[in-house]
Amino acid sequence: MRKAIVLGASGGMGYALVQELAARKMHVKAFARSQGKLQQLFGTMADVEMYTGDVFRQDELIEACKDVDLIFHAVNIPYPEWPKGHPAIMENVLKAAEKNGAKVVFVDNIYAYGRSPGKKVTEDTPKNPHTKKGKIRLHLNNMLKEAHQRGVPTLICHFPDFYGPNAENTLMHFTLNSILSGRKAQYVGRMDVKREFIYTPDGAKAMVELSLRESAYGDSWNIPAHDVISGHEIIEIARRTTGYSKRVSTVGKGMIAFLGLFHQGMKEMVEMMYLNEEPVVLSGEKYEREIGPLPRTPYEEGIQRTIEHMKQKK
Repeated sequence: MRKAIVLGASGGMGYALVQELAARKMHVKAFARSQGKLQQLFGTMADVEMYTGDVFRQDELIEACKDVDLIFHAVNIPYPEWPKGHPAIMENVLKAAEKNGAKVVFVDNIYAYGRSPGKKVTEDTPKNPHTKKGKIRLHLNNMLKEAHQRGVPTLICHFPDFYGPNAENTLMHFTLNSILSGRKAQYVGRMDVKREFIYTPDGAKAMVELSLRESAYGDSWNIPAHDVISGHEIIEIARRTTGYSKRVSTVGKGMIAFLGLFHQGMKEMVEMMYLNEEPVVLSGEKYEREIGPLPRTPYEEGIQRTIEHMKQKK
């Protein structure tokens, strides 16, 4: 039986990966910093072993990854910590894989692609990031490719923005949470622009399927969403689901920049606001050609399920 560890298991995609792996009857370790959060999320799941540790501690990571075949790297950290934090984490993950003879499966975003070329991006689209964060993501991709050449099997999955159960540190959660709380809600970016948001259970299904195929390693894979959707459409689905009737305002680049004068995290968001004006949209042609149909939950259904999960947690 294959055994996997999910690093960052308490996050949105990490949570979905643990659920998917367990559904496939694989023994899975859920790794995160907070024992309380792990217990809350996975305490009733018999096939899930909870492991508390620090990804910045190489010794702890090597110990946690003992006896596993697959390491799913779904760790994220606050923007201000990215320049030093992400390369350090990746180095530790690759060392843990090397020491334990495991494969690495990396949850990545779209930042490394840079600006939209005006059409869907494929895995062959040149990566030309123009932002600090995009350059960091490209560096992580290169670390993985170099490790693969040294004999550590790696694969990279590029995703659009997340939404779904337990995906709390996301743009859509920011809006839906305000709606459920009955407050005046806000939407980050232009509401008339259509973007991609992937339902995390769909992303996890596609990623686990790739992880089980030897031919997928040494490569990067785009995992797109069901379709593109505008902010207006998201709000309308949320209104139908919740009965929310208040006005929803827009948070634009100017407001983010102003808030950045007082908050480092907001300051770091400014350079990524281009994605709200010129969205990067992924092509899933390669996955569907070589693996099969992508899991695609319609937005109406995915947003409804996400809202129901959020209600249960309140």
